[in-house]
Amino acid sequence: MARPREFDEAAVLDAAVHCFWSRGYEATSVRDLIESTGLTGASIYNAFGDKRAFYRRALAHYVQESIADRIRRCEGMAPRAAIDAFFAEILKRSLSDKDHKGCMLVNAALEVAPQDTEFKEDVAGVLNQLQSFFLGCVAAGQADGTITTALTADELARHLLGVLMGVRVLARVRPERGARGRHQRRFRPSRWRRGSSGIGRHNRSLASPLQETPAEAVTRR
Repeated sequence: MARPREFDEAAVLDAAVHCFWSRGYEATSVRDLIESTGLTGASIYNAFGDKRAFYRRALAHYVQESIADRIRRCEGMAPRAAIDAFFAEILKRSLSDKDHKGCMLVNAALEVAPQDTEFKEDVAGVLNQLQSFFLGCVAAGQADGTITTALTADELARHLLGVLMGVRVLARVRPERGARGRHQRRFRPSRWRRGSSGIGRHNRSLASPLQETPAEAVTRR
């Protein structure tokens, strides 16, 4: 009969997420994971497998606690408000991340997925979930008249996913530290409306090469 685990699995996964997220997969050693989680090497292996398997579990935990949770919270909102709230939270997290960790999912897509088929499938699955969320918001907004029909719902959903990936990458490599306060003021959801000024200039440095925020892009007629 297997012995019950004598540790809090969620807390251990939180610690592993922080370790992998801060250092990256390749730079994280088993010793780092031992120090971060407080478990022995044998306990880690028995509970989660080798380093690769532990990273996969940690990434899945990150997705559920961060990305999937954000989608769940936004799904109950009106279509345009859901897009506003989603990006406002992403921008706030990106601009307030003093360690410039970026997004663990995007980091995995760049560092691990190209050489690992299973991770590539994992990342693609989450990106599909994100695109499906945007697609649902856009389709509903087009139906109620709050989102433009100049492009199809599929096209706008792909655009929003691309903007999201760009924000997360640029916030890591070019965070524009001197302008953080200004960026946060400009990206208040209440300012994401047609005709708002100033926001488009921000997109050249962080959010998008377009002269609009994601919300403006889909609501412009």
